[in-house]
Amino acid sequence: MLGGMNRPLLAALIAASILLGSRVPAAAQTAYQKPPKEVLDVLHAPAAPDTVVSPVRDAMILATPVRYPSIAYLAEPMLRLAGVRVIPRTRRPQNAGYWSVFRIVALPGGEERAVELPADAKVGLPAWSADGKRFAFVNLAADSVELWVGDAATARVRRIEGIRLNPFFGRPLQWMPDQKTLLVRAVPGGQGAPPAQDEPPRGPSIQETSGEKGASSTYEVRDVLKSQKDEELFSYYGMTQFLLVDAETGRAAALGVPGLYASATPAPGAPLVLVETIHRPFSYLTTHERFPREVDVLGMDGRLVYHAASVPLADRVPIWGVRTGPRDFGWRATEPATLVWFEALDGGDWKTQVPHRDRVLMLKSPFTSAPEEVVRTRDRAETVWWGERGDTALVVSVDLIKHWTQTHAVDFDHPAKPARLIWDMSSDEAYHHPGWPVMKTLPTGARVVLQDKDSIYLDGQGASPEGDRPFLDRLDMKTLKAERLFRCDRSSYEEFYAWLDLKAGTFLTRRENPADPPNFFVRALTGRVKAPEGEATRTAALKPVTHLPDPTPQLRAVTKRLVTYKRADGIDLSFTLYLPPGYKEGTRLPAIVWAYPLDYADPKMAGQVTGSTHTFTTFDWPLHLFPLLEGYAILDNPLMPVVGDTDRIYDTYMEQLVAGAKAAVDKAVELGVVDRDRIGITGHSHGGLMTVNLLAHSDLFRAGVARSGAYNRSLTAFGFQNERRTLWEAPEVYTKVSPYFHADKIKAPLLLIHGALDVNPGTVPLQSEKLFEAIRGNGGTARLVMLPFESHGYRAMESTEQVLYEMLAWFDKYVKNAPPR
Repeated sequence: MLGGMNRPLLAALIAASILLGSRVPAAAQTAYQKPPKEVLDVLHAPAAPDTVVSPVRDAMILATPVRYPSIAYLAEPMLRLAGVRVIPRTRRPQNAGYWSVFRIVALPGGEERAVELPADAKVGLPAWSADGKRFAFVNLAADSVELWVGDAATARVRRIEGIRLNPFFGRPLQWMPDQKTLLVRAVPGGQGAPPAQDEPPRGPSIQETSGEKGASSTYEVRDVLKSQKDEELFSYYGMTQFLLVDAETGRAAALGVPGLYASATPAPGAPLVLVETIHRPFSYLTTHERFPREVDVLGMDGRLVYHAASVPLADRVPIWGVRTGPRDFGWRATEPATLVWFEALDGGDWKTQVPHRDRVLMLKSPFTSAPEEVVRTRDRAETVWWGERGDTALVVSVDLIKHWTQTHAVDFDHPAKPARLIWDMSSDEAYHHPGWPVMKTLPTGARVVLQDKDSIYLDGQGASPEGDRPFLDRLDMKTLKAERLFRCDRSSYEEFYAWLDLKAGTFLTRRENPADPPNFFVRALTGRVKAPEGEATRTAALKPVTHLPDPTPQLRAVTKRLVTYKRADGIDLSFTLYLPPGYKEGTRLPAIVWAYPLDYADPKMAGQVTGSTHTFTTFDWPLHLFPLLEGYAILDNPLMPVVGDTDRIYDTYMEQLVAGAKAAVDKAVELGVVDRDRIGITGHSHGGLMTVNLLAHSDLFRAGVARSGAYNRSLTAFGFQNERRTLWEAPEVYTKVSPYFHADKIKAPLLLIHGALDVNPGTVPLQSEKLFEAIRGNGGTARLVMLPFESHGYRAMESTEQVLYEMLAWFDKYVKNAPPR
């Protein structure tokens, strides 16, 4: 017996999970469907702009995104190579987002100028030069990814001719420290024709293991390399030539030779570039992030200055673990050329018990001495926030297992000086979270923590039992005492955005409330005053900067409120209750619950309220609020915590899930706004798993819509979410949380929606296909909708319209118009 389950039964369960039934019966393919007009009117409304503030804070660019491109944009022929989905014709990512309009807004005055972008623009977000004089961006043209540069003073832009960018390994442009030159990734000139794709196989694909353990994530099989031909295609389309481009003249000079460059980072104050180069042997099990690579420092002539590390293939890294040896190389932001990196002291394995998991090392140019150890961290080193003055840095470490994080102030100039603990708290902490350091951009382009004498500034979410109230604090780093400079009032949602003039005490905020759309304002620090709610602040009245209109005035009739309640075991819970336009008090409505369960080590963290009911109501991804337009009440994000010992947290997952759902339903019914007999449940990804499990193990809901979930956890056999035991260590847990094995209990109608190209590890399309087969084979009621060319989240307008059509039709039929039980 193994954990109470015999091995033949376990083997049978795994085999059944893979082989049950025939393939999903082919259905007649229909044209894309559309939801009702009132839904389309909101869906097609203009999107709110994204904002990129200049580093010198005298202007910002408002960039209007194209939220839902056409299906034709996603359907271009593509290749799937080691985790990269590339359109070979242009080398753009298959699912790349883009923007269509730029406007430059002067700060603090608010004067606007339109930027004349190229015709049929599909541009990326702009990258400001550190001096705020220029900005650069890409344009996804029909035959290439183009490089464009804009002038902030005139709002004019121009294309840099003769350069085809290659974003295969990431964003293809960045400013050099002189802020006059761009370092770009380009398609090598004279590369020749790509390898043929239609030639017959040269032989079988073979993998072999030699007895060493090597668990890995569950990648969609078509996204990893699987043949010699794939290796050739990966090498061809990933091949990059670095170019140094003069932003004024457009002249370009090659830096080094073409290669498979995973990253390139200029030194802040020396003519050096830190480069990571991928090389063979490639893996057929993992994506390119774990391929072997060389870490080198190159001069501006492309010659090798220093070889930092040879990083081997990492196809046996423990789940939740890290590579052994040096990792996460970078430059010290306040030094001309000092390398900094992390190294694991536990073999990269969280199961190994050691006093320190990582150490941080540095090496100064000219890189002839031995590396110097700066500090050791109890938990896994995650990042370094460099202080503006260079005397102190904040080193952040995390324990993903215990949900814990520490932040230490470390003196890199005097490594022998003990690190000073600044924050030591649960990574789930919301109510007492101190906030995040406010950053600034140095003239070199490096991002550092803004320092004001002995203080730094902290920008926080401000979670509280009444909802989020963002704040701005000044923290004295000597005494660790914080002074509250600003906190959002109780009738709006307003967040700090950027300092405009630190000496004058003026800063930019983004403010909204249920009646007014988000807009930008200027506030100024004054003498300490007392706000109406009794809190001391130091901010003066608002001065508007932008005047963005309401794109969907019909949604102002939607109402929302925070509802708090308790689970049967006493854990505090909450949800936001949305009511449709024209709701009459005392009316019981059909309702839809939208949720996503989270895991917690501490029950006190599980019940914290986050979010705000004072935000401006918009309907966007994940699309769950649109049924309000059809007369439904929405229980938005009822907390569904799974709490307990992180080593065995999923032992009681099902009981806690049902208890959380029951508490939410009971509270909504108690309020008199929901008809208990007409409630549906929906969720995405892990929320999709929740949806199906609640249909299988409770009678709370009349129907469900599960999107892009993983319903058979034996297919993610080496762990999922915070479950770190393998299938062979905890078979009962895997089968218990997998609704696939309980398909005979799913009696309520279930709509399954999945992206046909889902790339998310674990939620491969097979998950929905096999669950549909299981429900069908057991006589249940189900519908399977596979969205062509979509991944884990759905992008195309046609797909989005189809999802809304399917959800509304399903809930109308099986919830709103359902007969009494």
